[in-house]
Amino acid sequence: MTKLNQIIAVEKGVKSKSLQDINAAHAKVQKPALLAGISRTYQPKDEEGEQLPPESTRVQVQAEDVLREVSASLTRLFDVTATKDWANCLARADVTVDGRALVADVPVSYLLFLEKQLAELHGFVKKLPTLDAAESWSPDPSTDWWKTDPVRTIRTKKVPRNHVKAEATEKHPAQVEVYYEDVPIGYWTTVKFSGALPARRVNELLERVEKLQQAVKFAREEANGTEVTDQRVGDAVFGYLFG
Repeated sequence: MTKLNQIIAVEKGVKSKSLQDINAAHAKVQKPALLAGISRTYQPKDEEGEQLPPESTRVQVQAEDVLREVSASLTRLFDVTATKDWANCLARADVTVDGRALVADVPVSYLLFLEKQLAELHGFVKKLPTLDAAESWSPDPSTDWWKTDPVRTIRTKKVPRNHVKAEATEKHPAQVEVYYEDVPIGYWTTVKFSGALPARRVNELLERVEKLQQAVKFAREEANGTEVTDQRVGDAVFGYLFG
């Protein structure tokens, strides 16, 4: 018995050949010279007249032959496609993760949808923001955010000071240099908050997505192993169209 995955494997080639055949047939019937033929003979007016050989051109393309060629090529395409589509209505498999059927009896078309969506979801999860690894984070029940431990830092203020480089004398005033000194005036207590995720959580999510991706691929392979019944649609269609 033919299996669905075998039909899928040949479908692309059949489509490509059918397209080539249609294009070739179209090119043939669009050239009037290939469809035209002629036969003529010459008879002089009297016996002394010039004798000329007969002339003829054969018809090189017959439209009915082209129709038969197109019919044969497209019949194969119609049959292969029908066999695949009929089988897709029956081909199903379970999506199994860790020995449990997460989604049961899934049709092939939906498995293909799942594969595409999970690929996009994988890209989304991979780019989720993660907590800064340089900080120590803990959950804050009051806000449902993550927070760091309080860090206390000193707030300072620059206060001008005078430095006497030379004392005053009777002849010269004192030489004084002004400099600024950082004087503690208070304390900052800082707690950082974040709505990002721990890297561990992101890695867990990625692992789940990847595991489900594998399960969907296995399910699709199983569904595509369904035995198919060859459909014969082309003969009916082209028997009506070109018969």
